[in-house]
Amino acid sequence: MPDRSAPAAAQAPPGHAREILRLAIPALGALIAEPLFLLADSAIVGHLGVAQLAGVGLASAVLHTAVGLMVFLAYSTTPAVARAIGDGQLAKALAAGRDGVWLALMLGFVLAAAGFVAAEPLVGLMGAHGEVRTFAVDYLRWSMPGLVAMLVIFAGTGVLRGLQDTRTPLVVATAGFGLNIVLNLWLVYGLGWSVTGSAVGTSIAQWAMAAVYLVMVQRNAARSGVSLLPDWHGIRAMTRIGSWLMLRTLSLRIAILATVLVVTAQGAVNLAAHQLAMTIFSFLAFALDALAIAAQALIGKELGASNPVGARLLTRTMTRWGLGFGVITGLLLATVAPWAGALFTSDPGVHSVLVSALWVLAAGQPVAGYVFVLDGVLIGAGDARYLALAGVVNLAVYVPMLLAVGGSGISGAAGLTWLWVAFAVGYMAARALTLGIRARSDRWMVLGSP
Repeated sequence: MPDRSAPAAAQAPPGHAREILRLAIPALGALIAEPLFLLADSAIVGHLGVAQLAGVGLASAVLHTAVGLMVFLAYSTTPAVARAIGDGQLAKALAAGRDGVWLALMLGFVLAAAGFVAAEPLVGLMGAHGEVRTFAVDYLRWSMPGLVAMLVIFAGTGVLRGLQDTRTPLVVATAGFGLNIVLNLWLVYGLGWSVTGSAVGTSIAQWAMAAVYLVMVQRNAARSGVSLLPDWHGIRAMTRIGSWLMLRTLSLRIAILATVLVVTAQGAVNLAAHQLAMTIFSFLAFALDALAIAAQALIGKELGASNPVGARLLTRTMTRWGLGFGVITGLLLATVAPWAGALFTSDPGVHSVLVSALWVLAAGQPVAGYVFVLDGVLIGAGDARYLALAGVVNLAVYVPMLLAVGGSGISGAAGLTWLWVAFAVGYMAARALTLGIRARSDRWMVLGSP
């Protein structure tokens, strides 16, 4: 158990606020790269038409379910590397990162092949018809090459975060975002490839980013004398930890997919507006998650160095910051909500439906900031089993809310508004409760201790 009698000032990391900012600020830029890809894709595709935007929204929900389930490649690699660094074992840290990259490559190729073959039935299961279905299948199939790259990016980013380096991922993400915009504009409008061009351009940009991480992992391993060949024992160990994190992520993705199923029944306009709202939610979530990334790296390092008091102090500081940043992002979103839709589509129906959903999303931002920080703290501590089981409980709370909205028959702006009340307020409040209860105990620090 943590030594509560130890003076906090003596064991807390000096200048821990400065350390949080040093990691969180660059992590912010790197984290929002993927949502920026989606924002750029949505803005470019949105001006092609409602059917194209709705199709990309549907395909994105399927694609990011697969990508989201694999985020454990970063979330398990970061604390493993950080704890080894805290314990002064650089070679062990780099070996864990190498095994994460190998696991990413193997899983990526299997998922990409399966996704390309199963694209049409997967879209069909989401209830799409006509042009929306056609565009969704095209976007999903041509996004599959980029799926492999995304998993490599997860693992490579996890290695650098564990090494307490979030600046390099920022540089890579910024370059990748710029390349993505140029390629998408050229392929969609210059060559007239429609939604296929958007998917191909994003895949190319993602592979360029992945190549940078592969080179960096190879060079770091070579300098430390770490073999590049996979250690199957290490890969199996990472898979065991990752299985709990995958269950945790699966509950989140089921909640998002179930939300898409409900909004699809409300019609193409609501589906298009929901795609824009969910893209903005992802953007803000990743922005708030910058603190969670700092939490993963710093908590893992402190527990690796056997300093639970420092971990507790960091948790309190980052929780306060998460709430504060949530208030700021909520106020900003509420202010720009009436005009946000014009950035992505010229359809007035989508504009009018979107505004109220964004206001609900803005109101839920403080809770979201609290949730994302505590999520990062528990991931950094290696408390994957609790996160997985809590995720199942949260989903069980959310499903009845979702069924109530779907069964009400409400459509239009009211339908989408109530859907976002259930998601951004109800579901996030359930997550805040389960995470808050755990964070107040000492159990997660015992589990995270070496």
